[in-house]
Amino acid sequence: MEIAKRPMTDGKWPAPRVSLSSRICLLIACCLLLSAFALNASAATWSRQTSGTLSWMRSVFFLNQDIGWAVGSKGTMLTTVDGGAHWRMQPRPTDDSLQDIYFQNQQDGWLLCEANIYELTTREAPRTYLMHTSDGGKSWAKVDVNGDDLKGNVDTRLTRLVFSRLGHGWVFGEAGTAYTTIDAGKSWKRLQLPTRYLLLGGAFVDNDRGWLVGAGGTILQTADGGETWHASRLPDVAGVRFTAVSFKDNRLGWAVGTGGRILRTSNGGRTWTDQASGVTADLLDVKFINDLEGWAVGAHGTIIHTADGGLHWEVEPSATQHPLERIFIVDRDHAWAVGFGGTIISYLK
Repeated sequence: MEIAKRPMTDGKWPAPRVSLSSRICLLIACCLLLSAFALNASAATWSRQTSGTLSWMRSVFFLNQDIGWAVGSKGTMLTTVDGGAHWRMQPRPTDDSLQDIYFQNQQDGWLLCEANIYELTTREAPRTYLMHTSDGGKSWAKVDVNGDDLKGNVDTRLTRLVFSRLGHGWVFGEAGTAYTTIDAGKSWKRLQLPTRYLLLGGAFVDNDRGWLVGAGGTILQTADGGETWHASRLPDVAGVRFTAVSFKDNRLGWAVGTGGRILRTSNGGRTWTDQASGVTADLLDVKFINDLEGWAVGAHGTIIHTADGGLHWEVEPSATQHPLERIFIVDRDHAWAVGFGGTIISYLK
């Protein structure tokens, strides 16, 4: 049977006619292809890295895609210069637990250290203290953050160390205790906060605007570097302990806590609304890289991810059942989380 050919027009064959059903099929195929591509692009690729230790890893910090540190119990400090493909044990700056770490650059860094209260040699020795390095971690020196302020109360435990992008710092913990530095840690000043609850997480977007979260459903905000603080208006948070908070600008922020609780604010923390995390595990840390994309980690190796500002959270395989205490994100293709049993996992594309 011969196929009828359409006549040439101006020496060219006319474009073939495509039926409506063919167009619909083509459109559906394109949509399926794009969906598959998007799913593959956002698919979790968390994998275990070899830490070489069974210490409880408490914190992780990266300067860029390659250079990073992870710290934990019994003074354990690991470094990497290749994104965690190889972790190298550093000399222990102390035998006490290293609870938090921050590096301003490759040379200047800070540690938050916690001693076992039963191993303190004197009643005047503080339970928690800071250490500072100016030579990339070759040597560390203790920094007195308490001064005379905590005489008679040296057992107060500090939990987190936070620096703004411009270099001001804050350290905080039990009983609403908080200190700040505006001179790169040379001196620290006690702040007066309107809470006596344990503070567990904080974020500052500049030297003035910041947020602290903690037990008792506590979320506080400041716009003057911590001189004054205001409690946020919250939904029902009875019994919730907030553990971490993340802000990318002075408007949008997220706070996570026990029982898989996630709150979001779009007005700088004045009011907060609930988001459905899809999990019941305690969430211990949260980080957003922009207004839409973020991760939260927590108990039982829980990792959840959102690409739409938290309207939808999806569980991602984490390659571990151990609690994940901290997460650090360099960009959407490079992230690390650490936790119990020497656990270090990475998200690398």
